Amino acid sequence: MKYFFKLLLCLWAGATFNAYAQAPALKRVDPAFWWAGMKNANLQVLLYGDNIASATISAKYPGLILKKVNKVENPNYLFVDFDIASAKPGKFDIVLAFANGGKTTYSYELKQRSSENKKLMGVTNKDLIYLIMPDRFSNGDTGNDKVAGLRDQSLSRDSLYTRHGGDIKGVINHLDYLKDLGVTAIWMTPEVENDMKNASYHGYAATDFYKIDPRYGTNELYKTYVNECHARGLKVIKDVVPNHCGSEAWFMNDLPFKDWVHQWPKYQQTTYKDQPAMDPYRNDKDWKLQVDGWFVPSMPDLNEGNPYVAAYLTQNYIWWIEYAGLDGFRIDTFPYNDLQFMANWMDAVHKEYPQFSIFGETLVNSVVSQAFYTAGATINQKFDTKLQGVTDVAVKEGIYETLNGHFGWMSGASKLYDVLSQDFIYKDPSKNVIFMDNHDMSRYFSMVGQNFDKYKSGLSILLTTRGIPQVYYGVEVLMKNYSNPDGWVREDFPGGWQGDKQNKFAAEGRTGLENEAHTFFKTLANYRKNSDALQNGKLMQYVPENGIYVYFRYTANQTVMVVVNTNDTPQILETARFTDRVSGFSKAKNVLSGESLNQLDKIKLPATTTLVLELGK
Repeated sequence: MKYFFKLLLCLWAGATFNAYAQAPALKRVDPAFWWAGMKNANLQVLLYGDNIASATISAKYPGLILKKVNKVENPNYLFVDFDIASAKPGKFDIVLAFANGGKTTYSYELKQRSSENKKLMGVTNKDLIYLIMPDRFSNGDTGNDKVAGLRDQSLSRDSLYTRHGGDIKGVINHLDYLKDLGVTAIWMTPEVENDMKNASYHGYAATDFYKIDPRYGTNELYKTYVNECHARGLKVIKDVVPNHCGSEAWFMNDLPFKDWVHQWPKYQQTTYKDQPAMDPYRNDKDWKLQVDGWFVPSMPDLNEGNPYVAAYLTQNYIWWIEYAGLDGFRIDTFPYNDLQFMANWMDAVHKEYPQFSIFGETLVNSVVSQAFYTAGATINQKFDTKLQGVTDVAVKEGIYETLNGHFGWMSGASKLYDVLSQDFIYKDPSKNVIFMDNHDMSRYFSMVGQNFDKYKSGLSILLTTRGIPQVYYGVEVLMKNYSNPDGWVREDFPGGWQGDKQNKFAAEGRTGLENEAHTFFKTLANYRKNSDALQNGKLMQYVPENGIYVYFRYTANQTVMVVVNTNDTPQILETARFTDRVSGFSKAKNVLSGESLNQLDKIKLPATTTLVLELGK
């Protein structure tokens, strides 16, 4: 008999072992951890594993409430809702119990929030943003140039569309260079994993929203990068892409819902038109194509109207702010998003981080179109996007017209004057990001015909007018090229790779003209960094006359006069009509040359030049 009981015991033990052994493993938990003390007490955790929907979920922890377990179309997913309002930092187990007796356990952590993150002040018009494509800026770690297991194993600096090896360590290595240059904020194109087969270097086809691409580094290195920036007084902007993902994203081959991404009977691409969103006469099919069409075949359009997608994206971006201590977001392809989702998302971010800065890429064709997408519902939009600022194409085009245009009605300097005169349409135009080029556009120096006088004149306007100026890497050393194809404007920064024949990071590696450009940029950028008028001042502009455009930036403590001579001949500017701004001042200092002007009645203007003058008594 005792042998019979032993046999039963062995059979029971074996059955128990097999039940536990057969419990499905969790392949993914997003977010992998969170923080106690968030203003929003709701946390939705995505669990992914083979047939886990049959499990009973439990989690016990003081102050933690398991509100709901959401089963969805795909049995490989569960979305678990928690209330963490009363939960303190610590760890607890999420237990999945299966009918066969098997269990799967995930140890979840609620971390302590960083007190430093609550002090984040955001990116403002006091800042100067420097845009970097990390793959093309500097290679600080050759060990991660290729990573086994990733789809794209390319590495050739001779090709426009393969990876070149630049990484986060390379950027860290040049933070002192950027600080010395006068930069105060860095925006890198997306650093998250892009495990795509081709052209994976640009970053805009995310395959894992929670992971830094291993060819750039690790999550921990990214956090180190942010800390190193902050230690130098540099702010960090993260480029985020809520509109779409990469076709090789981890969830694309096993979607939680069919409508996790927008589905069409056959492939439908966005129209790349912004007008349907605001057109009172639109056909709704055009509007749907604008926001629900895919950006390109390799970038599926995320369905932000799905509440689970909305929660996933919202939590992801808050996760990055808290994890890394970010200062701002740049939102890619803003007009193609669900604008109600974006407004809700903006509210959620600012609930946790009231001073956090967000600006959106709009690239639309008019001041009115830009204002449509900005906060305040200032032009009868019927809703408020909550977006603080946009990439100000209208100002960019106004500056180019000032530099390259011809005299006449609303051309030349009058174009920029006209654009700025429409600032009443925004809730706060100072939050717009003004720029001359970026990773998708022909480089600034080429766009002014490599005319060095125009180059200096345009940068002088960019760094002294209203808004948050942004420059593209290499502008300070006259990097050039046109954007057809766009790889030409994404060339490597010379000197960012060991063995480069030229090192433009150092004076001895630059030509005489490049050093002159570098000194010019550095002088003006550092002046701006310490100028009360350029950081905090009001703007007053005067109607351009005879190809000369004059404006002032001023506070109670400082007045800066900017004079733009668009003529290709020297001019004499009589200042009598500017009495209300120059009254009480008897002299000026040329910020860029250091020259002193001992009288202000008449000012000599060199041809094709912008003077930046600090007025004095």
